[in-house]
Order: sequence, then structure tokens, then C-alpha cells
Amino acid sequence: MNKKDAINRNESADRKDAIAKKATGFNRSLLIPLGVLAIAVVLNLIGWRSPSFCDWYVENVFPIWAETYGRLTGIFSFSVGEWMLYAGAFLVMLLLVWGTVEGILCIVRKKKKGVSGLTKGFILYLKFILWVAAIVSLEMTLTCFLQFHVSPINERYSIGAGTCDEYCLEELIILRDYVVVQVNALSEEMKRDENGYLVYEGDMKTNAKLQMHRLSKDFPNLKGYYPDPKPFFFSDFFSQQYMMGYYFPFSMEANYNSMMYVGNYPTTFCHELSHLKGFILEDEANFIGYLACVDSEDLFFKYSAYLSVIRYLDRDFYKAIGEDEEAYARHPAISELVLKDKIFLTEKAWEQVEEKAVLDTELVEQVSDTFTETTLTLNGVKDGKVSYSRVVDLLLRYYDGILY
Repeated sequence: MNKKDAINRNESADRKDAIAKKATGFNRSLLIPLGVLAIAVVLNLIGWRSPSFCDWYVENVFPIWAETYGRLTGIFSFSVGEWMLYAGAFLVMLLLVWGTVEGILCIVRKKKKGVSGLTKGFILYLKFILWVAAIVSLEMTLTCFLQFHVSPINERYSIGAGTCDEYCLEELIILRDYVVVQVNALSEEMKRDENGYLVYEGDMKTNAKLQMHRLSKDFPNLKGYYPDPKPFFFSDFFSQQYMMGYYFPFSMEANYNSMMYVGNYPTTFCHELSHLKGFILEDEANFIGYLACVDSEDLFFKYSAYLSVIRYLDRDFYKAIGEDEEAYARHPAISELVLKDKIFLTEKAWEQVEEKAVLDTELVEQVSDTFTETTLTLNGVKDGKVSYSRVVDLLLRYYDGILY
């Protein structure tokens, strides 16, 4: 073997050693994020199989996040979660560009130098991706995913007289007619502006938190700290999604659409605040929002409660009677004033939304609905957004022993 061959062999051996060390170092650096990801996976598997574990978690561990992290984000007057959402979208785009560039560099490196393998940049990229996936998975598991698998609210708490598990048309009619009569009467007592729209004078956010604390006597999970509900900065964009409010798990905040009609505010505030206490299912949050407002001494809150459920009750009632117009007409009709108040946005607000719209509202709504349906389905809510209307079942239970 000549000197030149020996040198080449040594260089080759050194290169292999360097590659081996790099691979070893790369593998070791993945242990922590892989471990975090494994914890998230294990917790989710346990959650899907054990409602009792999720019940324990929501009662004993989940409140810690609201009392600590929730207090921290609550210091800020703006929605931290909303801006984290936009930052996350920007990060995804950045990662796509970064990954594409690094992938191209790997190909070029192989063609020019005849060396296959990952570049330092691509290795860094893969590490970053894994860390992001691990942190997001664990965070969402702890603040959102496990809550989807708790025992139903009617199993955890005593709701109504509990004389039966299923309710027939008779009870639905009694409940629907009762709510219609109540909401019609209250609509006449509300303060309105020159256009006939509702007006509220007072500190609605503080009142909403007080109502949640009052309700905690019956639902202990509702005890503890509540941040102020925060408006979306881009409420017009969320209006295109027909979204009244949103709970951001990664910031432990209750957010609301500041462009929606004021009659929706009280129940939306209480609905979103209930998510901070582990009531992640929409029908249960609707129910909590209703109960928090309907027994309030504030008539505006009481009116908002009835407005929030009248559509679900009336729709189920109409379907239950076979969509019989004559039979429907024999029952109390929802007043014109109530119908005027049972809106998402006023016409003026809709005009403002469409003027500022960058994307078509129909497209935004479709994408939002698809995302929501997918999220709910993946977390075990098989009927997706239809589950919102299951609040009727909870209301039938609640009024068992009161109305029938």
C-alpha cells in the first residue's frame, strides 16, 4: 500500500467516524422531544380508555393550569391566544419554506460532492420540527384533548329530579312552550336603542364571572380563578366563520367576537369560561352558559339565556311533530321582537365585515366548519357540530321535577 492510498484510507475512516459521531449526537438530541411526544401519546391512550382518569385529571390537575398559566396570560388585555394562532400559521409557512430549501441543498450536495446524507441545516430543521410537535401535542393534551373523554355531565353531577333517562314529545313540548313564553315576556322589558336593538349598561364581564361563581355551588368544577373574556382583534374575520367565541387551549383564555349582537354576549362569556373549567364539550358548555345566566337577577342575562337555546328547542320540537305546520301553529309563537334579537350580527355589522373581507365569507365558513368537524370527530365526538344541539337533552333533564 503506497502512502497516497494510506492517506485516503485514513481520511475515509475519519469521515466515517465523523458521520458516526454526528449520527450518535443527532439520535441523543432526539431523546427528550421523543420522550415528551411519548408522554402525550400515552396520556391520550389512557384518556380514550379511561373516563375515570379524565374525571380525576379535570378535577385535580387541570385547575392548576388556569390558576397559574391562565393568570399569567390574563394579565394582558389582548388575546394572547389569537396572536399565538397567527404566529403559529406564520411558523408553519416558514417551516415549509425552510424544509424545502434544506431538502434542495441535500440534493445539490449529493450531486456536486457525491456525498449523501443530511446537511447540518436539515438536521436542525428536523430537530425543530420534532420539538414543536412534541410541545404542541403535550400542551393540547393537557389543556384540551383529555377533557373530551370525561364522563358525561349528567353522570358527574345531579341534574334534575332524575326520574327517567329518556324524554318523550310531551316533555319537549312543555319545555319549548315554557321557554317561548319566558323569552317573549322578557323581550318586552329590554332596553333598546332608536333602531330597536338591545342595549346593556353595566360591567358584563364581571357579572359573567359572578354568575359562574354562583353556579359553582352546584358544579364545584366551576370554582376558582376566571380571567376576563377577551375580544378578538380580528373579530370581522371570526364573524366570517360565524364564531361567537373561542377557547384557546394554548393560552387558557376565553375569547369572544366583539362584532356579534350584544344579546349573545352573556351566554357566550359564560360558555367560553366554562371551557376553562374542563367543560370542553359544546353541548355541556351551552348548558353551563344557560344555567349561569338563566337564574341571574340581571334580566338581560336571563334573556340571553333563553335566546341561546330557543333555536335548538324550536327546531327539535318542529322535527318531533313531523314538521306539521298546523300542529306547530297551535303552540305559542316566538314573537317578532325575539326573532329580531335572535341574530348573530346586525345588518350594519355584516356590512362592515364584508367591506374588510380579504377572503370570501362562504369559503372561510366552509374551511372553519371542516376544521371544527374534524377536530371534534378526532376527539371522539362522532356527530361533530350537531353535538351542540344536545343541550336540549340536558335541559330536559334539568327541568325534570320543575316543569313536569
